[in-house]
Amino acid sequence: MRIRDWDLNLKVRLFGEAMMNITFWMFFPFLTIYFAEEFGKAQAGLLLVCSQLFSVFANLMGGYCADRFGRKTMMVLSSFGQGVCFLIFALASSPWFHSPWIGFIAFALVGCFGSIYWPASQAMVADVVPEKDRSNVFAVFYTSINIAVVVGPLLGAIFYSNYFSQLLLICGIICIGLSLILAKLTRETAPVMTQVNKSDKWYSFLKNQVKDYGVILKDRVFLLFIVAGVLVSQTFMQLDLLFPVYTKDVVHNQTFFAFGDWSIKVSGEQAFGIILSENGLIVALLTVVVTRWMLKYRERNVFILSSCMYAIAIFFFGQTQWIWGLIFAMAIFTLGELMVAGLQQSFISKISPENMRGQYFAAASLRFTIGKTIAPISIPLTVWIGYQWTFMILGLLALVSALLYWVMFAMIEKPKAVLLKKSSI
Repeated sequence: MRIRDWDLNLKVRLFGEAMMNITFWMFFPFLTIYFAEEFGKAQAGLLLVCSQLFSVFANLMGGYCADRFGRKTMMVLSSFGQGVCFLIFALASSPWFHSPWIGFIAFALVGCFGSIYWPASQAMVADVVPEKDRSNVFAVFYTSINIAVVVGPLLGAIFYSNYFSQLLLICGIICIGLSLILAKLTRETAPVMTQVNKSDKWYSFLKNQVKDYGVILKDRVFLLFIVAGVLVSQTFMQLDLLFPVYTKDVVHNQTFFAFGDWSIKVSGEQAFGIILSENGLIVALLTVVVTRWMLKYRERNVFILSSCMYAIAIFFFGQTQWIWGLIFAMAIFTLGELMVAGLQQSFISKISPENMRGQYFAAASLRFTIGKTIAPISIPLTVWIGYQWTFMILGLLALVSALLYWVMFAMIEKPKAVLLKKSSI
């Protein structure tokens, strides 16, 4: 399905979100360093855990509201909320008013609004795109994000140190602009929206939400998918948590490239910018190609192999301090990422009922929100047990996720095997 054949909603989102993501990635990868310098490693890690606890609730609320009030409504409100919080963060880190705590609270709220935006945006794609084309459309959006991951950190490495507040200000303006564009140019796509009963108490939506998610989590296949996703997310969540701290501590003025007497040397922050941009560049160039390639194979094998690739990459990261060793490990890491980039969202849309699609995508996003909640523990963990053991534990979690994916697909395939056996009799 070519982009020119896309629904107008998707075209508007692709452009608007690309602009926002480029600015966002100019400073986001360096926030772990920022908070570690302001609060210390141990406190920064615990604070990041606390911030993600709010995102877990916001994520579930976002999925419920996307089904009840509409995809467009929630996307407009959440992008506007993100913009306001970015402006507050910019003020809190400005030369006129410096407050790391207010900055942290604003950052936590940005995460909450992002968690509300995500399920509505994913459900919108599933609403307007035929099932056969969804993997490719999700892959294009994923590619767009990773183009930002290429461009953003490179620009951020130049501007972050001296223009941090200005970057936050620009991102806030772009988010508010995106909310206005979405309000003006997009239409609602939710197939059925539950009408609000005016006689309901203010807390009744929460009771209904808990009831609905209880039904979802009784789906054992889906529950295994979430648990496996949470475990493997502990590896790729480190891309903007543990990796920047690790490279800053172990890479010191290394030679990146030499020709005769001329050479390029990199510091830890620059090394991190290089491997992050490598990740984004590979994803931007190869996501659609690898997604189409993976569609030729059984989903079970792709999911399992992806987790194994993450495990190998994260283990290798902990064994090397050489810049080119880190680049090689990132190549393996990125291949594991690309293998399931388009398949995961398509898998969710296949197993979710149409009238609960927003909630299924929200519940599936628990892989990331719960993953983000747990992932910052890796930072104080390096203080307690060291980098190598921390990376080994992360690799082990990825292998356990591979085992859970195997069990999940065995549960899916068992009823099919029974039906085939009965039909042959």
